[in-house]
Formats: sequence, C-alpha cells, structure tokens
Amino acid sequence: MVWGTAGRAVAHGRTGPVAQGSVDAEVARLERGLVALRRDIHQHPELPGQERRTAGVVARELRAAGLEVTTGVGGNGVVGVLRGSRPGRTVAYRADMDAVPPQDIVGGGAAAAHVCGHDIHTTVAVGVAQVLARLRRQLGGTVVFVFQPAEESLSGARAMIDAGVLERTRVEEIHALHCGPFPVGQFAMAPGFGLPGLDKAEVTLSGPDAPDTARRMAAEIGALSTVTPPQTPADIERLIADAQTPDGPLARFVTVRARAQEAKVSVSYRCWPQERYTEVRQDIRRLASSHPGAGVSFPADPFPAMVCPERDARVLAHHLRRTRGRDAVTVLHAAFPPFSGEDFALYLDRVPGTFTFLGVRAPGAPITTAYPHYPDFAPDERAIGVGVRAMTGWLAERTTERGA
Repeated sequence: MVWGTAGRAVAHGRTGPVAQGSVDAEVARLERGLVALRRDIHQHPELPGQERRTAGVVARELRAAGLEVTTGVGGNGVVGVLRGSRPGRTVAYRADMDAVPPQDIVGGGAAAAHVCGHDIHTTVAVGVAQVLARLRRQLGGTVVFVFQPAEESLSGARAMIDAGVLERTRVEEIHALHCGPFPVGQFAMAPGFGLPGLDKAEVTLSGPDAPDTARRMAAEIGALSTVTPPQTPADIERLIADAQTPDGPLARFVTVRARAQEAKVSVSYRCWPQERYTEVRQDIRRLASSHPGAGVSFPADPFPAMVCPERDARVLAHHLRRTRGRDAVTVLHAAFPPFSGEDFALYLDRVPGTFTFLGVRAPGAPITTAYPHYPDFAPDERAIGVGVRAMTGWLAERTTERGA
C-alpha cells in the first residue's frame, strides 16, 4: 500500500483491461480535433471566475462523449462522470480552465491570456474523457472529471470542494497535469516537493518620516529572499537545472516581494518547505520592531504549499516509464521554480493523488515559450496527445478494482 499526504492508501492497482495500444489508437483518431479544441479555447481566454464560455465548451464536449455532466459547480466549474462497465474504484482528474490576468503576465499584459497552459490542461482532460468513453466497455470503476475555475486566484478549488465535489462523487484519489518547461514527450515528477504556498503581511508606520522608513523597510524585508524570480532566459535554465539537483539551492528557499506605499509596506512571499512560514514571520516582526511605532499584521493563514505525495509520485513514474519509455520521466528535487501557488493543494489535503508536469517545450525553442506566465508562452501542441495517452492509461489503471 502507498500512502498520500491525506493519510489514505493509494493501492498498487494492476494493469486493467484497457490496453495501452487501444488508448493510443483512439488518441490518434481524436488528436486533430483536440488540437482544434485547444486553439478555440486559447483564442477566448477568460479571467478567473469568468470562464462561462470555456465551461460551456467543456460541457458540450463531455455530453457529446456520453458523460453525466453537472455545470455551475463552485461558480463556473464543470463535473463530468464516466462510469465504466465493470466494478472498480472512483478516481478524479482535475483541469483548470481560467486564463492569466494581465497583471500576472511577466512584464504585464493588455488582457487575459492563456500563458499558463490551462487551455492545454482543459484539452487534455477532455481528450482523456473522450478516449475512456470510447473504451467504456473495457473500463472498470468510475472517473470523475473536475474542470475547475479560478485557479489563478487560488479560489476555485476551495469553491468546488465546498460545493461537495469530492464527497458527492466519493472520490478516492485525484490526479492532474500542469505544463512545464521540459522537452515535449517528457514528464517531470516532484516526489515530496511540488509548488510553494503564499503568505502576506502588512507593515504600517507612523510619523513624519514614515514614507522614507517604509522604503527602507521594504528593502530590508526584500533582502530576506534567498532566491529571486528569473530575469533572463539563462536564469530560467539555471533554475530548472537547480530544481533537478538533489539537495540543491532550491531545496530550501524564500522569495519575497515587498512594496512601499506611503506609510505602509505590503509583503507577499513564498518559501520551501512550508514550515519556514513561521521563521519568515518572525524575521518580518524583528525587522519591524527596530522601527518605533511600526505595526505588523498577517491578514490570513498562509495558503498551503502543494506537496506531491512522494510514494504516489513514484508509482506514477514507474507506470510512465513502463508505458511511455524509460526516458519519459525526469525527477525534480525541489519545488518547481516558477514560485507560483497551486490550489490543487486543497484536493491533496483531502485525498491522495498525483500532480505531474507535462513537458511542452518544442525542440530548439526558447525556454520562455514553455515557462508559465511569460508573454511568449507557446507550448508544443504535440504535448496534448502525449498527455492524453499517458493520463488515459494511468486513470484506467487506477480505477481497476482491487484484487482484480
């Protein structure tokens, strides 16, 4: 038995009756249509919480495939349920649908844009649903497809969980892919690591020199950073290499943004491991205490880090090497370095599962074309078929009835 962070077992499922060869054949038939679907979603990006058109497209495709579909879950969320013809387990697959707000695009943008790959994520999930629906007679168990709104604002997962998506469908585990700056055809696993959470603080100052003090304090707090966001393509390449280095510079880090605004300093920071939040909060309080009259507040508990259950990730890595090739998997030994949050953490706090990076970097393409939130993000569309083939086989194996 393998245990996830939620304290439940992920059983070593045996290969089910859905043969990988059958999966690959169906994907070949659907691949062109899936690329067209991705391009349609890409051309109509929608802000977090405003994914009405995307949700409508997803619901239409799932209904056409024969799934039971519920819309309006946690806002614009869509849930599709596919029941196999044989007994088995209930497994979920999550895809996020929203685009990146302009202020969150590196360098700023004029409008929302799919520069984080959610159009790829959504398309892969639709493709998996279509393939498994075509192979339903060989499928055991049930697959629940969770199309989530508002991931960029870290609010969509909470809304769908509060709407009962896990309890009502009795999900036993959940899985997801996310685009990453790795060669197309490759998957990156992060056993025991994942993506950092987020904490915020506010320092208020008083007195006639408060604005000058705020600027100095912002610099002092910013100096707590042990790593800074990449500024050049070479920086990105170095971070990706560091993330694949055991006990490297990213195994523990703090990255801080502190901005002075009149007599106030607004602070947001991420760290790894997440237990360091206590340490960073103490550092901020210490720095503030050196300025008479300074007050520090933390408006909320830190948003949790997404930690990939270590042994579950290794089970998936073994599956991918067996079905996609020995070179199909690379392993990360640090939190993934875009330093952004991921509300998939909230699902993994409740049920076990996996979160895997899907390589979308085209051969010879600049790293920024595969690095989330960069304005020239342009994933290789061949990654869609790669993702559908891999996740279809994986989910079919996970739903296989225990002891079958």
